[in-house]
Amino acid sequence: MPRHALSLLLAVALPLAGCAAGPDYRPATPSQLGTPDGYSVPGTATREDLGRWWTRFDDPLLARLVEQAAPDNLDVAQAVARLRQAREALVQARADFLPSLSASGGYSRRQAIAGGSQQTQLPDGTIINTGVGSTNNFSLGADASYQLDLFGGIRRSAESARASYEGAGFDYATLLVSVQSEIARNYILARAAQAQIANARQSLALQDDNLEIAGFRVQAGLVSSLDAEQARAQRAQTAASIPSLEASYNSAVSRLGVLTGQAPGALKVEMAAARPIPRGPAAIGTGIPADTLRQRPDVRSAERALAAATAQIGVAEAQLYPALGLSGGIDTAASAVGSLGDIVTGTLFAGLSQLIFDGGRTRAQVRSQRAAADAAFLAYKSTVLTGLEEVENAVVALQSAQARSRELAIALDAANNSAILARSQYRAGLTDFTTLNQTETQLLSARNSLTTARSDESTALVQLFAALGGGWDAGITPDADNTTTRALDARQQD
Repeated sequence: MPRHALSLLLAVALPLAGCAAGPDYRPATPSQLGTPDGYSVPGTATREDLGRWWTRFDDPLLARLVEQAAPDNLDVAQAVARLRQAREALVQARADFLPSLSASGGYSRRQAIAGGSQQTQLPDGTIINTGVGSTNNFSLGADASYQLDLFGGIRRSAESARASYEGAGFDYATLLVSVQSEIARNYILARAAQAQIANARQSLALQDDNLEIAGFRVQAGLVSSLDAEQARAQRAQTAASIPSLEASYNSAVSRLGVLTGQAPGALKVEMAAARPIPRGPAAIGTGIPADTLRQRPDVRSAERALAAATAQIGVAEAQLYPALGLSGGIDTAASAVGSLGDIVTGTLFAGLSQLIFDGGRTRAQVRSQRAAADAAFLAYKSTVLTGLEEVENAVVALQSAQARSRELAIALDAANNSAILARSQYRAGLTDFTTLNQTETQLLSARNSLTTARSDESTALVQLFAALGGGWDAGITPDADNTTTRALDARQQD
């Protein structure tokens, strides 16, 4: 290509390189996402620090297990690996901005194996025949190619890769928050199962005493054997509930082991000593919906997915416009290494291509990417509304469990007094065993109901912390470096 033609081509191409095909991404407004100004359930507008919410349960073992999620949980480790993979995809996308360079070198030797001769004429005119010898050939070359980003296709591709990388970081944080809350939930379930087992065994001890008293009264002829049979049946039913409670406890402890990257039975010795159900604060500040959207990593991941899908429209649309590529090379060849630089040749090529007809395939790809962006926006909005729904449901669940706990505490006190009176009256022969049996059953039911309510209260509080996006640093975008560093630091501290 003549030099003046190439200069003209570059003069036209360089201004065009400032353009970018496709729409520029603009974050959606709260009104577009359907975000209200406040929650529809009672709450405080102040927002609290939720970074290490598990410490507010004042249970050192719970805190240690939750903190093991980042360095030891295998699902979180997979999320870190996917984050590293997304980073390398971004590196690949950015590499298209730079020229591609390659070098080559070669050596060949030609050797006659058998036959063949060459004639050589001496200065005096004598011609002699000599055998064919060997010949050597050396070559060096370098090639370069560069694709000018005339309409921003490469730029949009890098923009999409960047958004996907950031989204992968938020996906990591989403999974981390989920695992943290799952560890806390199973810990609460394990402690609740321990409490219910203790309730059953306490009732079983009383029922053993009742069975003995009923036996004495039958032998004395004071009552019929019906009392003894009722006492025996009640005791058996209570004893039968213990194995299922132990199975629930074992499931929760085994799950805790796996969630912390260990064998299912790794925590059984450490969890064996019964401890009360951890109780957190009575209330926490929920802030306003806008705070939740900034704090929740799944919402921010959905927003990044929308940004990536919007950039892909430009990638597809750039295929409709001309593409300019430059390439060149330098080559040299000689029969000896020392003479490689004697003759050097260079080539330069500029090629301009333009799509003319492809049956509508490329335009269909543009429309497809626009549809994908529309779907990404709807997914983003759905994630926002679902997140707000989870917050309001957790607030109501917490308030409901607290109200039930207050009433059930009164019911337990009354049931305990009734059982004491019935037991005393039965010993004195002032009431029948049916009344005693009913009061003992009500006492066990009241104990278990209060245990369940307190477990639900703590579980709802965990759900509220997770729904508000607690458990990670919302001030930074997680990347492959800081997540890996935190995990390694946590392992070293262990």
